[in-house]
Amino acid sequence: MITVTRTTSDHPDFEKLVIELDAVLAILDGEDHAFYAQFNKSSALKNAVIAYENETAIGIGAYKEYDSETVEMKRMYTIPEYRGKGIASTILTELELWATEENYKIAVLETGFLQKEAISLYQKLGYVITENYGQYIGVENSICMKKKI
Repeated sequence: MITVTRTTSDHPDFEKLVIELDAVLAILDGEDHAFYAQFNKSSALKNAVIAYENETAIGIGAYKEYDSETVEMKRMYTIPEYRGKGIASTILTELELWATEENYKIAVLETGFLQKEAISLYQKLGYVITENYGQYIGVENSICMKKKI
């Protein structure tokens, strides 16, 4: 049974999976990792979720305010042995619900162009590729996406 818990980024289970996520991203991003890492600090995210199977944390995600109507989805990660089972969809759906409860209307996110599975997931859930925003403007390796929530 999968459950999703709302929390903050300072939860120990969230922090543990962030370490795993950062290790994966260091490999995927290669020489661009330091650039991306500066925008992916997980401390002080007040809207974070953790997916559990029984007592085991198996996935995470979070959002932060981008502007008064928009949230930016951050730190999406599912441990490899649980991928392809709908965990990331469950996490992102919970984040979107939480954001709408806080009166946000739009969600944006950034992912790397090599992260084909992530791009497919986001498109399946209604995100569309949009112009790069904020710090990602002009960054060729970044794919930015947007969705009305």
